[in-house]
Amino acid sequence: MNKVILVCVVLALTACMSTDPYTGNQKVSNTAKGAGIGAVAGAVIGAATASKKDRKKGALIGAAGGAAVGSGIGFYMDKQEAALRAKLEGTGVRVVREGDNIRLIMPGNITFGSDRHEVRPEFYSTLESVALVLKEFDKTVIRVAGHTDSEGDDSYNQTLSEQRAGSVGQLMISHGVMSGRVQVSGYGERYPVASNDTPGGRQANRRVELELVPL
Repeated sequence: MNKVILVCVVLALTACMSTDPYTGNQKVSNTAKGAGIGAVAGAVIGAATASKKDRKKGALIGAAGGAAVGSGIGFYMDKQEAALRAKLEGTGVRVVREGDNIRLIMPGNITFGSDRHEVRPEFYSTLESVALVLKEFDKTVIRVAGHTDSEGDDSYNQTLSEQRAGSVGQLMISHGVMSGRVQVSGYGERYPVASNDTPGGRQANRRVELELVPL
């Protein structure tokens, strides 16, 4: 039985290898991870529910079904991630994969003018490219979060973060992303990603992030 499960997992992982766009090396994609987990779960359930003489057959059938279910979300998000990386290469926007979620990190210095919440006109085309991908992959919720550094008044920073997130969210909607998918929040200076004691750290903290969460 263990051999059957192992073979299913190996096949699922091998079939879902992908190439890292930055290093060129082969890696196990999130699709494969989901397929592997699904295969194990399906094999165990299939074996447990089958009769004794059909236990091996039940494990194989369960593993195949589990792998298909487990790989579904991962495969969908893998494709979306690849499309976003292709569109955003060289724009300064970072694409970060976290499990089945994708985060787009937009530094404030390329997105907004100093102490402004209106998106820079030269950044419109980048956001339009993001919107094109989000319209194609419409099985995700888009959480737009604004962040600031710790300079200035807390309440002012909170308002500015909300306004900046709102500007990005509204541009997504204006480019055809359904408004019901877009959730906008501002967090002011509460969640820094670097020290506010240096100019570089404060610049890193001034940002808008889009988190793409599968439905």
